[in-house]
Amino acid sequence: MKNILLLLFLLSVMIGCKSTTDKTSNTQTTSEYGSQEDEMKYYFTATGNEPFWGLKMGNEEIIFTSLIPGKEKLVFTPVDAIKAMDANVKMYKVANETSTATITIQQVDCQNSMSGVISPYKVSIEIKNNTELETKKIGGCGKYNTDYRLHDIWVLEELNGFKVFVTDFQRELPRIEINSSENKFMGYGGCNAISGTVFYEKNLLRFSKVISTLMACAPGNKEGEFTKALQNTTTYSIENNRLTLSNPSGKLLVFKKVD
Repeated sequence: MKNILLLLFLLSVMIGCKSTTDKTSNTQTTSEYGSQEDEMKYYFTATGNEPFWGLKMGNEEIIFTSLIPGKEKLVFTPVDAIKAMDANVKMYKVANETSTATITIQQVDCQNSMSGVISPYKVSIEIKNNTELETKKIGGCGKYNTDYRLHDIWVLEELNGFKVFVTDFQRELPRIEINSSENKFMGYGGCNAISGTVFYEKNLLRFSKVISTLMACAPGNKEGEFTKALQNTTTYSIENNRLTLSNPSGKLLVFKKVD
């Protein structure tokens, strides 16, 4: 009898552990803008209230969902943005077989009317089905999803077209650690510790609000040249574990990914 009871107890423990494991493995981080998978696939996401709606913009599709009758889910082909001359405003005019929409994204703080969460972009949408005479106007808040591939530690290999060496700096090569979920970075500039913020939009990357400690650097140290190049960055590419930072003038910095 004791052996039978012991066996039943062990079986119950194993089943309980399996259930817990299954629940844990299926857990996925989500926010009001969607899941982590959404943030990897879509470069911009937005939501709005009264009525509830959602927007996901990617390189392959633009998806609008809502509680508006006849507009529960609309899929559009991506188009290039129309940029305003006097403000950081982008407009997208999209259409499919049944509907048309104008999506306007403005870089200005936007507060969700229900959650109170502050987002960096205000979104306005004018949308209608082809059978309708009037356009439905709705508004909400959104954000760009920073490229998850940037989330790593990068050590400098090239500066302004030339390979760098430890002797160009104080004691080791400059490095940056990018936190893509918080749009921040920190690291070592070649003499001082540095940190700052990351500004990301589709195909645009800037390192701003750069601050550093105030340690005196040896003559010939290239930290100043490095931080200047970092702050002049506007675009990037990632290939073969290398992060290349550039601007319209050309390639500025090349980093190697390290674990």
